[in-house]
Amino acid sequence: MKKTEFTAVVPAAGTGTRLRPHTYTYPKVLLTVGDKPIIGHILDELSAAGIKKICLVTGYLGDKIKEYVAKNYKRLDVSYVEQSEQKGLGHAIWLTRRKVTGPVLVMLGDTILDADLSKFMTSKEDCLAVKEVKDPRRFGVVETKDGYISALEEKPEKPKTNLAIVGIYSFHNSAALYNSLERLMDSGRTTRGEIQFTDALALMVKEGHRIKPVPIEGWYGCGKPETLLETNRHILDKKKFSPKAKNSLIIPPVYISPTAKVENSIVGPYAAIGDGARIDSAIISDSIVNENAVIININLSGSLVGPSATVIGRRDQLNVGENSEIRFDKSACD
Repeated sequence: MKKTEFTAVVPAAGTGTRLRPHTYTYPKVLLTVGDKPIIGHILDELSAAGIKKICLVTGYLGDKIKEYVAKNYKRLDVSYVEQSEQKGLGHAIWLTRRKVTGPVLVMLGDTILDADLSKFMTSKEDCLAVKEVKDPRRFGVVETKDGYISALEEKPEKPKTNLAIVGIYSFHNSAALYNSLERLMDSGRTTRGEIQFTDALALMVKEGHRIKPVPIEGWYGCGKPETLLETNRHILDKKKFSPKAKNSLIIPPVYISPTAKVENSIVGPYAAIGDGARIDSAIISDSIVNENAVIININLSGSLVGPSATVIGRRDQLNVGENSEIRFDKSACD
């Protein structure tokens, strides 16, 4: 029996406003978590699941995404569509309609998930990933009946369940999905000012289309500095790197790129140091240092350092007892 071949659609056009100033010059999906950019982790997962054909929706700083993918994922068949205006997730996926035929798996470009993609691809039914959350008002929410989704609503003020939609969708017949999106586009209907993917799925369910909810455990957002750092911690715990650095103390888990230069420093726990970065006489923990950044003579914790940024200085916290002497500037004591 011939294996069903899926095409993956990955929306990656967001501007990442909550991650400024980093996203003024870098698309969100190229920010590092662990050992590589967000989009790299997603493409790795898709490739490991046997998906070779991928359609990326780009927009803001999309050329940088194309450059990264072309350099690092030559083995994949990647095509692109541009979302020049941010009109919502439904609009982004609708734009891929001429690139996709047959089975399709949609995986959001700003979220890293611990999920078995084979469950979505081998199921005889269309599937949607869900997870119970404390405050479902921030997400698309589903209701279920007899093991299937019975209703969906985007960011409801009064949610009827706490089952949030978490960013993986599979459809064996992509034409049915695109027909629903087409009707949504033609209607001009928006929710919170955007064309919502959730609304297109709700239309399908209302007309009798069966979609099965698939619970997943690992769901790691990358939309804010604090969630980016949380995701970084998860990846470092999961992958167990064994970095080395000259005259330095490494406190695992830590990732240091083979092309980074780290000397005379204390690194970790939960530090990720990107390609070409230079670290000297620094203490860095729970932080992400992106490619080609320079960090000298400073203590950083809970920090994001952007690509090619330079940080030189000192941050001190003291608890000094009686008859002690501290010198920061020798000239002040001359």
